[in-house]
Amino acid sequence: MRNFIPVKTGLETSILPAGQAGAEAAARILAAGGLVAFPTETVYGLGADATNATAIAHLYAAKGRPAFNPLIAHVADLAAARRIGRFDARALRLAEAFWPGPLTLVVPKTNDCPVADLATAGLDTVAIRIPAHPVAEAILRAFGGAVVAPSANISGHVSPTLAAHVESDLAGRIDLIIDGGPVAVGVESTIVGCFEAPMLLRPGGLSRERIEAVLGMPLGRPPVETESHDSQPLAPGMMASHYAPHATVRLGAQDVAPGEALLAFGPDRLPGQEAAAAVMNLSPAADLDEAAANLFGYLRALDARAPRAIAVMAIPEEGLGEAINDRLRRAAVAR
Repeated sequence: MRNFIPVKTGLETSILPAGQAGAEAAARILAAGGLVAFPTETVYGLGADATNATAIAHLYAAKGRPAFNPLIAHVADLAAARRIGRFDARALRLAEAFWPGPLTLVVPKTNDCPVADLATAGLDTVAIRIPAHPVAEAILRAFGGAVVAPSANISGHVSPTLAAHVESDLAGRIDLIIDGGPVAVGVESTIVGCFEAPMLLRPGGLSRERIEAVLGMPLGRPPVETESHDSQPLAPGMMASHYAPHATVRLGAQDVAPGEALLAFGPDRLPGQEAAAAVMNLSPAADLDEAAANLFGYLRALDARAPRAIAVMAIPEEGLGEAINDRLRRAAVAR
């Protein structure tokens, strides 16, 4: 079992100027599972292939002290957006009015949505936007798919508006920075949940008034309980409910009871494991990056077996383990 390294440090972080060569280099790195920082009109984003859970786990680690909040999937055009999300009339009206631009829409996933569960925090919705920046657009078109891109900074630091800000925070942690100069907006996108009643989930670069004028109705506010520290993320930038299995989740398991499934971690075996309803190991090598990438998918797979309960082995409370345990504790809350 190798020692856990919280983040891949010591990478050779390249910096390239904006342009076709930079866009093509960024696309190659994204396709290979790497991390690329690039400018949007709001702030610099840290991009990873939205379909690659391992790349997304590395993204969380690179930013430091991660929480598995949903991430925004950035796409090149509305056709690409509609391949991953379902747009009702109101959502479509907002998309046509404000995209490309600093507006993120949270909509239901399509049935065959390829965005990784880790990027959506296990929700049945996906956050999508089309950035209004030529460099971001060139990278998205060269890559040909969705790219998740939270702000390109260490968690808790001021969001980056220059390539130099990104370099200061993330040099040695990511593969490439595309320098497109200063950004235009400088604050993150506004997020609107396109639910039964449209809801302002996060204020940002597009005003509430402009959105309400297009909708012809006021935006709702999220329930008070979704804004507390103890609630679960509904969208980037806030906390609310996320996917939890139907089966009861039992944490810190030291054995497996009859009828239970086991979510294992590391090389050890537990008493009763041979008779478990099902066993899936987040990482036989106890690699927390690998465990993070597998978490939501494995919970779903075990839950589909309809076990009496899901027993979960202990996971270290360090690096990405902090976020893994946070999500597991939320999954274990009595419902």
